[in-house]
Amino acid sequence: MSVKPHEIVERTLELSRADGCVVIANETSTANLRWAGNALTTNGVTRGRTLTVVATVDGAEGTASGVVSRSAVTAGELEPLVRAAEAAARDAGPAEDAQPLVEAGMAGMAGSASPGFTDSPAETSSEVFAAFAPALGEAFAAARAGGRELYGFASHEVVSSYLGTSGGLRLRHDQPSGTLELNAKSPDMTRSAWAGRATRDFTDVDPAAIDAELVRRLRWAERKVELPAGRYETLLPPTAVADLLIYQLWSSSARDAAEGRTVFSKPGGGTRVGDTLSELPLTLRSDPREPGLEAAPFVIAHSSGDDASVFDNGLPLPATDWIRDGVLRHLVTTRHSAELTGLPLAPGIDNLILDAGGTRSLEEMVASTERGLLLTCLWYIREVDPATLLMTGLTRDGVYLVEGGEVVGEVNNFRFNESPVSLLSRATEAGRTEPTLPREWSDYFTRAAMPALRIPDFNMSSVSKGV
Repeated sequence: MSVKPHEIVERTLELSRADGCVVIANETSTANLRWAGNALTTNGVTRGRTLTVVATVDGAEGTASGVVSRSAVTAGELEPLVRAAEAAARDAGPAEDAQPLVEAGMAGMAGSASPGFTDSPAETSSEVFAAFAPALGEAFAAARAGGRELYGFASHEVVSSYLGTSGGLRLRHDQPSGTLELNAKSPDMTRSAWAGRATRDFTDVDPAAIDAELVRRLRWAERKVELPAGRYETLLPPTAVADLLIYQLWSSSARDAAEGRTVFSKPGGGTRVGDTLSELPLTLRSDPREPGLEAAPFVIAHSSGDDASVFDNGLPLPATDWIRDGVLRHLVTTRHSAELTGLPLAPGIDNLILDAGGTRSLEEMVASTERGLLLTCLWYIREVDPATLLMTGLTRDGVYLVEGGEVVGEVNNFRFNESPVSLLSRATEAGRTEPTLPREWSDYFTRAAMPALRIPDFNMSSVSKGV
């Protein structure tokens, strides 16, 4: 009989001879569908286990840590894994981010054990597509009748994380994550439209409605308009806003800012916490209990860096406003970097919401646009300059020209050069916040809700051909 994850955690802690130990067992199951040319091509279900052991060793000069992670670990492989982590700790110098391990009863702890810690892991299966797959088949039939082809994939993953520490913590979190990406193409492959959705269980995904959205975009693309590079009033849809602001969150380490290395560094020293970043009442926040976007309510750190620390494993995660009413309120801190910078403790959280109180849909924003561009999504996003968070990338699967409140055709793709921090300062309108799938970062970050943003002078730095 297979060993349950909580038993793996307990046995690993029993084997530890270090001064402190943290064990993270991740049980992962995935189900997926893929299709091309209006027909399913592959489907499958996979399962896996990853075990991370953090050993801490106290010394005269401080506490050292050693971290070892392995996949597909069996009960017989636990002791060598624990010894390897302990050896890594003994060979390492004192850890700069060393803090007391989180223990049951520490201030702010809701409890030492999660309900269901000893239960079997949650799993997904092909049943998650029980309603979605037939609806997708109907979309295939409609596409064939309409002379277009659908390509794409749907993936569902459930990760059950079990975290135990030598200080008595026994925490568990089950994280479902689903993504859908759907492309519609004209038979000659000269026109392409994309749509994506993030979901927890696929019960809220309607293939017919998404296909109808793609049909409209393919029709827009029947007329081609060539435009030069330049600055254009641009409507960024929620997916594009998510891609930009997720990268901004990843770049908001308090320590990096305090050391003068990022866009959040204050000239002359310190950070820009307290500075106004937007005249719009924008609030950028994370909340592990956000309905529909629920994420782990405690720190799960498999390694240490400027924005995470293995010593913080198990810390509770409160809701955090990164920006409130346009003002920068928090940067990402560990307990160590909070002490270094004098800023409040604010660990990273695995979701992101932007809200400015807007109520208009993207369609309504289009209707009030005299002349501008409507994007579908961004891709191949790369950082150019951390001091300004200047980023470059490409538009993809449809850039549309809006004139007199109507889409009048599809224009060529562009390379852009923009900073999300600068975009927030220049945005003149934010629409209605809604759940969205970031296209570029969907392999890493799926829990986002964003509005569309109106940017009066988005920098399309060059024309991109053949995308």
